[in-house]
Amino acid sequence: MHGYALDKDAYLCRLRKIEGQVRGLQRLIDEDTYCIDVLTQISSVRSALDKVALGLVDQHLHHCVVESMTADPEHGGQLLDEATLAVERLLQM
Repeated sequence: MHGYALDKDAYLCRLRKIEGQVRGLQRLIDEDTYCIDVLTQISSVRSALDKVALGLVDQHLHHCVVESMTADPEHGGQLLDEATLAVERLLQM
């Protein structure tokens, strides 16, 4: 079971809202909306995705890594390294 399993519905709801925001961005471009307004909406979408990503990282650390550290510290260390790399990818722009 994945760490986010208990909150899966909440994550899907957030992602559907983000999907709607992206469709809104397409509509803004199609309607020749002022650039700054489009950029503001892009910032909102990125922020929403960042919140989803941070929630997943948090749940991964608390569920997958902690459980693995208890059962098999070596494998837990590998999962922690994997999480660190995932965070590094999230921070790259």
